[in-house]
Amino acid sequence: MIRFINEMYWPEIKRKKVVKDGVKKRHFWSDEQLMHLALKEAEKGARRGEVPVGAVVVAEGKVLARAHNLPVSRNDPTAHAEILALRLACRRRKNYRLPDCDLFVTLEPCPMCLGAAWQARIKRIVFAAYDPKAGAVNSVMRFPWEKLNHQLHIQGGLLAKESAEILRRFFQKRREEKREKGKRGKKRVDKR
Repeated sequence: MIRFINEMYWPEIKRKKVVKDGVKKRHFWSDEQLMHLALKEAEKGARRGEVPVGAVVVAEGKVLARAHNLPVSRNDPTAHAEILALRLACRRRKNYRLPDCDLFVTLEPCPMCLGAAWQARIKRIVFAAYDPKAGAVNSVMRFPWEKLNHQLHIQGGLLAKESAEILRRFFQKRREEKREKGKRGKKRVDKR
């Protein structure tokens, strides 16, 4: 499910108040820590039988929203992790624009998700693994940024191995389950 995040949900990665010269300053999350949060969301999706993709929306060091893929369980082809996280962040901000926000996602965004991030005026997208079948940043197609009025800063490859491993395990398990189901079906046919 989608929830707002705070230290209660992620006790192992707490933001610390840094005291310097008697003044408390906020310690911001690193890109790697934020991608780890997205990877945890992806793992949640995998446990629910969804393709393991997770997303986190961040503004000024504060996590606004996090989500994982839910198109199968919601019967909604638009329920991608990025879309769900953007919707939640917009609701929390009470604004359809998120110009000071960054989007962290475990897989290269598809055209729909990249378009939604552009429409929300996201400042930056950081993704982990490249998607050779549906990626709209660099893999399958290249978004026509030169024709658009808003430019996003996009970075790919952060914790790509970890993200690719989660995806690999998920699809390997799915193939094994399909084989087992096929074997059981053949045995039933032989017994009749």
